[in-house]
Amino acid sequence: MPATSPAHPRRRRRTNRLLATAAGVLTVGALAAAALPGSASAGEQHGKGKGHGHGPGRYQDVQLLSFNDLHGNLEPPTGSSGRVTELQPDGTTKTIDAGGAEYLATHLRQARKGNAYSITAAGGDMVGASPLLSGLFHDEPTIEALNKLELDVTSVGNHEFDEGAKELSRLQNGGCHPTDGCYTDKKFKGADFPYLAANVLNEKTRKPLLKPYWVWQKKGVKVGFIGVTLEGTPNIVSAEGVKGLVFKDEVETINKYAKELRRKGVKSIVALIHEGGFPASQNYNYDCDAPGAGDGISGPIADIAQNVSPEVDALVTGHTHSAYVCTIPDPAGNPRMVTSAASFGRLYTDTTLTYDRRTGDIARTAVKSANHVVSRDVPRAPDMTRLIDKWNTLAAPIGGRAIGHISGDVVKDGTESPLGDLIADAQLEYARTLDPETDLALMNPGGIRASLTYAASGAEGDGVVTFAEAFTVQPFANTVNLQTFTGEQLIQALKEQVSGSNAAAPKILQVSEGLTYTLDLTKSGADRVVTDSVRLNGEAIDPSASYRVAMNSFLAGGGDGFATLGQGADALVGDDDLKALEQYLTANSSAGAPIDPPAADRITIVQ
Repeated sequence: MPATSPAHPRRRRRTNRLLATAAGVLTVGALAAAALPGSASAGEQHGKGKGHGHGPGRYQDVQLLSFNDLHGNLEPPTGSSGRVTELQPDGTTKTIDAGGAEYLATHLRQARKGNAYSITAAGGDMVGASPLLSGLFHDEPTIEALNKLELDVTSVGNHEFDEGAKELSRLQNGGCHPTDGCYTDKKFKGADFPYLAANVLNEKTRKPLLKPYWVWQKKGVKVGFIGVTLEGTPNIVSAEGVKGLVFKDEVETINKYAKELRRKGVKSIVALIHEGGFPASQNYNYDCDAPGAGDGISGPIADIAQNVSPEVDALVTGHTHSAYVCTIPDPAGNPRMVTSAASFGRLYTDTTLTYDRRTGDIARTAVKSANHVVSRDVPRAPDMTRLIDKWNTLAAPIGGRAIGHISGDVVKDGTESPLGDLIADAQLEYARTLDPETDLALMNPGGIRASLTYAASGAEGDGVVTFAEAFTVQPFANTVNLQTFTGEQLIQALKEQVSGSNAAAPKILQVSEGLTYTLDLTKSGADRVVTDSVRLNGEAIDPSASYRVAMNSFLAGGGDGFATLGQGADALVGDDDLKALEQYLTANSSAGAPIDPPAADRITIVQ
């Protein structure tokens, strides 16, 4: 059932916040228009109240702090995953180390200082694809951390369904894991905040799996939150994870519940949408309202924002791991704030919503917002440090084990990445222990969550790859599957990288050694894969011949829009993909002979 609640049942009042002494780096911030005349700073009241100013004024600033796509990154993420790029006034850029729950807690607590009306919300993917510290314990550590961060509400994201609806329900409501049991002497209590899933329905009952919306209330101020994930979630999550569920259109769902909230007297509404866009610049403080409102952003969220009802006052988004603060016009042509705070806890967004007590609505022309860096130059929150230390103690015997050696950073970045090649090679080598006739391996880029960095993350030493680091790279517990395809099917699968559902945002498969082809980005659709360039060990692919192909179980189920990969013959299921990577690193590297990063030269790119 929908919830209208002024507070969480287990939430203690915010009376003892850690007040940090150093400020975070922030953007200039987007302004929809000039602020209201005589407007005060956030937390102050506007206008004249009753009884010689002792009553509430007409206008009340409400602070909305938001972030998205944390993915269980409690410790500071490493490599490019732990940095943001800031545009400087002279046009140069500056790279800043960012992220880590200890620092995020400090920044959020500092930001709330002086703001009596403050809400903290998230745009989904708080868990899933998590580093070992959280993923090893089915993300219980992250839920505990979010409780300490005093998160008020979040939408579900696609990764909340990685382990299925029952596990999501356990994260919400608590209880020990049905297979692994309890990890400590205390029963897992679950989330203090509601997960919202307005567009995720039970296939049989056709009712929302979780609450569709939630209402924050304080002294007559009411703000409603509607939470949705992307309609295409079943295409990017394993079939088992979304079994028995139906995912509805984001816009139709938000508009439906916006009407319901207004019927209940809630006129100030924020949509939490786990779907996003692509800004024209990777600088977190890029002005995506130049030259006009919303001109600097593209992708699904632009279309969604233009169609979501004007009754919704702001959109907190995610999924694309991009950073933006834009004012995309609503269907009535009025500016509306649309934000995203990148990923992994590297940024948070601070938005001021000016609430009009007379109308119960947000004064849209006074809304302002900015992304702030979760810099690491502030004190670490002691309670978060204790939480991380507790779970690290449990994880250390497993995570600290050395499994291989590398001579330099093996990065996941690029159309074809060195790490993608390494993982595909690992899966091919493992698959040949199951079937020596295996010809090649394919790896989806979204399944590679972090780079392998040469610099030591702990006491293991430079160049040492630990199990925890490998787990962070491949945390999904997919199996390595074998299937047989015709050459025609194999070429069709490669064309599906850049056509169909992947036409707008290509998903380029990472390929094992021996498979080569040309990707011509000057062309469009399936033509971008040059058919007669596809070769295996120098020989052209024969459309009528059979090829034995290794891939993870997600791809073998047709995930990521690769329908053809779900149509192979003679299926054989192996062990999990992380074990394949571990075995490859152990067998092919040592301290004296580390693995060099692959050259990433198997796909010839024309652009």
